This record gives sequence, C-alpha cells and structure tokens, in this order.
Amino acid sequence: MQATPFLMFQGDAKAALALYRSAFPDFEELFLQEHEGGEQAGQIAMARIRVGGLEIMLYDSPPVHDFTFTPAVSTFVECDDAAQLRQLAAELGEGGAVLMPVDNYGFSGLFTWLTDRFGVSWQLNLR
Repeated sequence: MQATPFLMFQGDAKAALALYRSAFPDFEELFLQEHEGGEQAGQIAMARIRVGGLEIMLYDSPPVHDFTFTPAVSTFVECDDAAQLRQLAAELGEGGAVLMPVDNYGFSGLFTWLTDRFGVSWQLNLR
C-alpha cells in the first residue's frame, strides 16, 4: 500500500510544475500526460513528481469547482541548511502568502509557513 498526496488545479498545474521544478533542487518528473484535444488541450491530465523523497500527483480538473487549496493541509519540508530554506521560501512564496515569516520559533531554529501563488501550503523547517 502507498498513500500519495493528490493536488487538483483549475488550469494552473503546468505553471505549478514549472515552479516546483525550479524551486526544488531534487525535483523529479516521474510521469506527465497532457490533454490532447478539446477545451483542456495542453493542460495536465495527470502528473507524478517527486520532491524531497515524497511523490505527489497533480492534475487540472476538467470541471470547475467552488473550492481550492487550504493551509489546513500542507507539505512539511525539512531543509538541509538555512540557505536552502531561504531559497525555497523565496521561490515558493513569490506571489503567494507568508503565514509565518522565516524566523526562530523555539520549536525550530529556522522555520517558515507559506502558500505558493497557487494556494498550495508549504512548511519549511531547518533540520
């Protein structure tokens, strides 16, 4: 058995893939299939990526929904050093929202919590 987070976008999955490819030094694209015709041509039908050892699936939903991502669920990334954490925070946070700025919060010497420009929530922690 394996559990995998599954991110549903509304036409932004390709742009999210580009952001994650740029932000994460260990990004791996495991599978990518785009819609070939119709209204969704060029959008992501299914993708599977790996960042930080975690596989994540994502796609563009054909029907439009009245919900989106929430910070109630986030991906917790343990960074190897402060420079890596700050670089990830800068790239992922561009155009998004900072929920907790990069700082020492006692439970961690360096931590930040943000949402990227697509609304996906990330908690970055110095290991």
